Amino acid sequence: MHISVILFGRLAEIESNSISLQNVLSTTELIEQLQQKYPALANEKYIIAVDKKMVTGNVPLNEGSVVALLPPFSGG
Repeated sequence: MHISVILFGRLAEIESNSISLQNVLSTTELIEQLQQKYPALANEKYIIAVDKKMVTGNVPLNEGSVVALLPPFSGG
């Protein structure tokens, strides 16, 4: 199962703005894998969006899901 992860803002400075992962079944598993591969992500705060919808908690992922990691932002 293929999942695409897009990083925004300062998260994209940790790794390229796009990551491709295989065999990830949930957002919890995704975060665990990302923090193992990119330890700097463990210290960052971000919101998760799956297929353009913000999610909380553990959400199942499907083949071809696109996950976005969105850091806190401010503006006006």
